[in-house]
Amino acid sequence: MPGYPAGMANPRRFRILVALLCLGIASTAFAWGRLGHALVGDLAERHLDPTAKAEVARLLAGEPDPTLAGVASWADDLRDSDPPRFKATSKWHYINAKGGGCGFDLARDCPDGNCVVGAIQAQRAILADRSQPIQARRDALKFIVHFIGDAHQPMHAGSRTDSGGNGFQVSLRTPIEPEAYNRNKYVDGVMGTNLHSIWDYYILADRRLDLPAYANKLDRLPWPPFPAPSAHDVMPLAWAGESCRLIEARGIYPPADKHTMDSAYLDAMRPLAEQRVRQAAWRLAQLLNQTIGAQAAP
Repeated sequence: MPGYPAGMANPRRFRILVALLCLGIASTAFAWGRLGHALVGDLAERHLDPTAKAEVARLLAGEPDPTLAGVASWADDLRDSDPPRFKATSKWHYINAKGGGCGFDLARDCPDGNCVVGAIQAQRAILADRSQPIQARRDALKFIVHFIGDAHQPMHAGSRTDSGGNGFQVSLRTPIEPEAYNRNKYVDGVMGTNLHSIWDYYILADRRLDLPAYANKLDRLPWPPFPAPSAHDVMPLAWAGESCRLIEARGIYPPADKHTMDSAYLDAMRPLAEQRVRQAAWRLAQLLNQTIGAQAAP
């Protein structure tokens, strides 16, 4: 693997390299991690109109945490709670431009609606339909909260052939221990991971704030998080295109031979990650206000 020091005679370096080489290509389903998705939900809920807020409360009644932040990772949690359903919905978390570039073609890149753009559109239709059973509408709301976060994570919308950065292996020196399922990849302060996981977890986690403090910090920034609101605020295909273009425009991928990282990369990318979280929250709030709020059609 280019970019890593040899050092095979050094047991510590050997263990690190083994951890990297043994790292499997993870599913592309996890975007932002629990903290990032919860931030999107928390910020959006603060900006719902009263009608939408009341309907969210009604739909989520009985949930362990009946808030948008509390259900924001439900679509990922299906991996453990309902594996068959997770498998059936796994393609709903991302979109790949199979023709290269960022010109997504839904007929080619989202067959039968099986991509993040198609999933948002389909679940919004279920949520808007008050003739649907409440459980279907509840699940649709939970899917929407999650998938709007996914669509704004740049690694979930692109055209590279490395499964959204899962195939770009990284050695990250960090004092932040990984989530429990990944602990065995953390050796002597170095995490054997990949670029997708850097964006899932480490960029936001390295801020070292809990959810309330982080949400409050982001909510003090100018709102909405755009120069001016636009029609893009309820157009999932446009959100995916934005994410895709950011990959190259903002140099998200390090040079091909640069597979070692420290906090400098995390610090450099955090403003963009936080901007995308805030944009996702704004658009989630707008979509819900227009679908189940005061702006919804009768």
